[in-house]
Formats: sequence, C-alpha cells, structure tokens
Amino acid sequence: MSSTRMMILGLVRWMQPVHGYDVRRELLSWSADDWANVQPGSIYHALRKLTEEGLLREVATEQVGARPARTTYEVTEKGEDEFETLLRDMWWRLQTPPDPFAAAFSFLPALPREEAAAALRNRAQLLRAAHESMRASLDSDWVRKSKPVHVGWMFELWMARAEAESGWCERIAERIDSGVSYLPDQLADAEGWGAMRAQTQALAESGDADRAPAPGTDREVPGDE
Repeated sequence: MSSTRMMILGLVRWMQPVHGYDVRRELLSWSADDWANVQPGSIYHALRKLTEEGLLREVATEQVGARPARTTYEVTEKGEDEFETLLRDMWWRLQTPPDPFAAAFSFLPALPREEAAAALRNRAQLLRAAHESMRASLDSDWVRKSKPVHVGWMFELWMARAEAESGWCERIAERIDSGVSYLPDQLADAEGWGAMRAQTQALAESGDADRAPAPGTDREVPGDE
C-alpha cells in the first residue's frame, strides 16, 4: 500500500542509516498497524521490495552472535523523490480508506431491522468508548510530555471522526426503527432481500444495471467504457 511505502521511506530517511528491525519497532511504537494499516509482517518484505526498486540501498549487513543478520538501509535519490511524491499526494488529495463496515452497510436490507438498529447503536457505543480512550491519552503525560505536538493534533482528528460517526449511527438507527423504507417510493413495499432484488430488477429494466450503485448507496460502479 502507498501509505506503507511512504511511512517506511520516511522513517528510513529520518533515521538513516537504520536497521529494518528499528524501522519495524518505530512503526509499532506509533501503532501504525492500527491507524495506517501497516502490517508488521509486511515491513521486511517492503524494505526488500523498495531496495529492489532502487528506492533504498543496503549499506551493510551485520550479525552479532546467534542473532539474525541485520541489514542497514539508506534512502536513494530516487527514494527521496518517491517519498516526497507520496507525501504530498496524501496531503493534498482526499482519499477514502477501505472500511469493512461500509461493505457491510451496503447490504443493510439483508439484516432484520431490529438487529440492524441494535448493531448501529452498539457501534456508536464502541466509538464513544474509543473517543474517551483517546481523550485520556491526549490528556496524559505520555502524549503531552513525550510526543511531538502534532501527535496530539492527530488524536484530535480521530476523536472528531469517532464523535461524528457515533452520532450518525444513532440517527440511522432511529430511522430504521421508525420504519423508513430503504427504497425509493415506487419500490417502497419491498423489504429485506426482496428490497435488494426489487432495486436490481428496476435497474435492469431501465437498462442501467451495468452502472448500478451498491445497495444502500448512491455511488456508481464504473462501467467498462
């Protein structure tokens, strides 16, 4: 993933010359596996791949006693350009990360209304708990005295997102409880899987099936043209 590439290049650039072990340890100390989807098991593979692509270079490989050999890396000129390109792309473009919940929500009619509303309220409760946990971290000496200021600003962003989504979950749960139809007025009699089939049939009859939005969304799926 581009975020993994950017973060590894950035850390090597910042800490160079640096062992892959230290890059991995630093990323895990940031909890990047949680918020940036940087998988710990992929870090060494990414270092090797970036080296093969000429973005990193191996400075030395050393072994102490029975410990595994450790390779030291530096960023190449090509790697500097790639890091700055990725960094600015992520600063200036709005990108929506994949979210498993979005995939599940697109099949909202497949769940009984009572369960869907309960699941949304449960999600809201989990988000509020996460918000409180981040607030405690932000107010702690761990952040205020040992982390750069911008780390606290990042916590504020996560808290704002959690607060906004928890409110959204509560509002949608209330609408589901009220019996609001999932479909346009002309298809409003259908429910559950029948609702999804009715929507698909209506799109097929209108000739728009190839560009049908995902169930429960207004987003179009690109066609072949």
